[in-house]
Amino acid sequence: MLCVLTLISVIAAGALAYVNKITVGPIEENKARTLAEGINSVLGVTDAQVQDTKTVQDANGNEVILYATDKGMAVQAIDPNGFGGTLKVLVGFDEAGAIKGYTVLEHAETPGLGAKADFWFQKGEKGDIIGKNPGEKELTVSKDGGDVDAITASTITSRAFLRAVNIAFHAYAGASAPDGQSGASKQQTHPSPSL
Repeated sequence: MLCVLTLISVIAAGALAYVNKITVGPIEENKARTLAEGINSVLGVTDAQVQDTKTVQDANGNEVILYATDKGMAVQAIDPNGFGGTLKVLVGFDEAGAIKGYTVLEHAETPGLGAKADFWFQKGEKGDIIGKNPGEKELTVSKDGGDVDAITASTITSRAFLRAVNIAFHAYAGASAPDGQSGASKQQTHPSPSL
C-alpha cells in the first residue's frame, strides 16, 4: 500500500512539474501581450513602443511601474484598500498630465458593483475622468468633496480606484520633473518589454 501511494505521488508530482514547465512560456507571452494591449488602450493608440520601464515605490511602499513609450507615458499603480482587496490600474497620461485613458488590470471587487470600475470612469460615463488632470485637482469622489461621481453602492471601490489613479499621476509627475526625482523612493530601471 505504501509503495503504491508513493508511486502515485511521484507520478502526479512529475506530471504537475511537466505541465508547469510547458505552460510558463505561454503564460509569460500572454501577460506581455495583455500589457502591450493595455498600454496601447490607455494611450489611445495601436502601435506604442515601450522605450523605458522604471519601477518606483509610492508613499506606502507599493510598487508603481512607469512605461515610457514613443506615444506617451503609461503608469501601473495599485491601491490595496478596495472593497475586495487590491485594485491595480494602468493609466495613460498626455504631456500636460491629463488622463488619456485607463484600464483596470486586476481587482477582486463585487461583480455587478465594484467591478463596474472597468467602465464607470471612462469617457462619457457617469464618473468620467478622461481629460482630467490630477495635478490641477486631486481626483476624489463627490461624497468627499471631489468632482467624480462614485460607482453606485461602491464608494469604497471608487475611492480605491481614484487613489490608484492619483498615485499613478504622482509617479508620472515625478518622472516628468526636470531632475527626474519625485517623492517616491527606490527607482529601479528594468529592460523594456517588447510590444
